[in-house]
Amino acid sequence: MNDAVSIAAAVREGKLSAVEVTKAALAKIAARDRELNCFTAVIAETALADAARIDSEIAQGNHPGALAGVPFAAKNLYDIAGLTTLAGAKINAENPPATQDATAVAKLKQAGAVLVGALNMDEYAYGFVTENAHYGATHNPHDLQRVAGGSSGGSAAAVAAGLVPLTLGSDTNGSIRVPAAFCGIFGLKPTYGRLSRAGVALFSSSFDHVGPFARSVRDIATAFDVLQGEDDRDPVCTKRPSELCLPQLNQDISGIRIAIAGDYFVKGAEPEALAAVERVARALDVNEYVTIPEAHRARAAAFIITATEGANLHFEKLRSRPQDFDHATRDRFLAGALIPSQWYIQAQRFRRWYRDRIREIFQNVDIILAPTTPISAPLIGQQSMIVDGQEILVRPHLGLFTQPLSFIGLPVFSVPIQRPNVLPLGVQLIAAPYNEALILKVASVLEAKGVVSALVV
Repeated sequence: MNDAVSIAAAVREGKLSAVEVTKAALAKIAARDRELNCFTAVIAETALADAARIDSEIAQGNHPGALAGVPFAAKNLYDIAGLTTLAGAKINAENPPATQDATAVAKLKQAGAVLVGALNMDEYAYGFVTENAHYGATHNPHDLQRVAGGSSGGSAAAVAAGLVPLTLGSDTNGSIRVPAAFCGIFGLKPTYGRLSRAGVALFSSSFDHVGPFARSVRDIATAFDVLQGEDDRDPVCTKRPSELCLPQLNQDISGIRIAIAGDYFVKGAEPEALAAVERVARALDVNEYVTIPEAHRARAAAFIITATEGANLHFEKLRSRPQDFDHATRDRFLAGALIPSQWYIQAQRFRRWYRDRIREIFQNVDIILAPTTPISAPLIGQQSMIVDGQEILVRPHLGLFTQPLSFIGLPVFSVPIQRPNVLPLGVQLIAAPYNEALILKVASVLEAKGVVSALVV
């Protein structure tokens, strides 16, 4: 029993106890995390106490929530009461422990989920590989010599390895979708502002999203439904009413207009990545292509904005303690600090223009399909890769297909393509803002057909 919804049902029905489930998760972490390096902290004592409280509630006839007894973990940029929020940084280890949980963590706990620890990531969420200079690299469970993706690499690898059925990550330019694809699991980047970021260490405020990883569409939908809701602690969190996704799964999708992203999204990918998209398209009987205009400029503008905003956020530490940064992170932030203000302003102007063009596309299409990454997971330490016959650097180009979509805050779901005995790949399902339910509905149909599914390794 690996999925969150089934675990929760068994706990509520008394077939399993939350303490038993939590002990099993802690045992898996103890047995496997030494080689995977997903966790930067495990809070076993607190987790077992929380699990015991859930069992007590059930014994008293109370309903502990939709995720009763489900073990979960959070990327270490989420505040966890009693732990120092690292955000992958050596400098932050000197900070005092958080005094309260991030809103997303608190919401999952209120739904009965049991927090077991904090997860490894790229420093300050600036990366696509989770090769952290301070806390070590997270290894891909499908091949320990390969990256798990980033910056939420610990979050994705922990789910793929079956250590926990549910985790929280964050996505600025692809940091949920890239590791979800590399690790062969589901990862949802909701609409910008749809979920609260209160208590989350930010990288680039106008880009940052939070979202869940899991091994089934049903688990993602359940977690997303729990996580929704306005929050005064996060000024960008939308006041839009929640829309429950779980009841809408496995419904008729015959009226949903679906197309494949062409042009930019087919030029820079390896054949296997394009074949994954084609497989999804065939299953949905889709053969129409759409062009997302100026996607390459959107990616360039995304680089400018995120580098500038990130550098501004960490400017004082860059001046006073440059030696305590991962050198790759430091150099990117320093480059961002040197970007002319005119470039930043132009990038933001282009952002508005680009958002309007995408809105026009979604007047005629409901869902767009695109590769999540141009390749499957590269080796740890690999500096370059061959894509479309050209040698390019690994780290900046793993977000080739994710950055143009983060740029305007679209909801995107990376779904894992069933590829036994080979490295996983992902396909992005993209929709207009606030259409997460539509995306999940289509994904549930693909899952039912066996086209997309996650493998525990």
